[in-house]
Amino acid sequence: MLPQGVKKTITDNPKKLANLIDLVNLPSTLREFVGQSRISRLGCFMHVWSYIKTNNLQDPNNKNVVNCDKTLRSILMGKPQVELVELPALIKLHFPKEPK
Repeated sequence: MLPQGVKKTITDNPKKLANLIDLVNLPSTLREFVGQSRISRLGCFMHVWSYIKTNNLQDPNNKNVVNCDKTLRSILMGKPQVELVELPALIKLHFPKEPK
């Protein structure tokens, strides 16, 4: 079940979906966190989200904020707190842009 906006994006521009699901060689920092040498951007985001939920890192007073521990800081540019809307952009920085 994909949200309606995501479905429209996929049907309008399938290349955007390919950017999310293509396997990419990871830089060393992210490779250590994920435990794999290749993963898709979507898979990486899901892994980070799972880590946040497992370690109870969401701020109890504001669920839109993640309190980063030492491990999470290493992949999120050293920020002590990150808003959920920032997560995809911070993760995307680890994935090199493909030349056209």
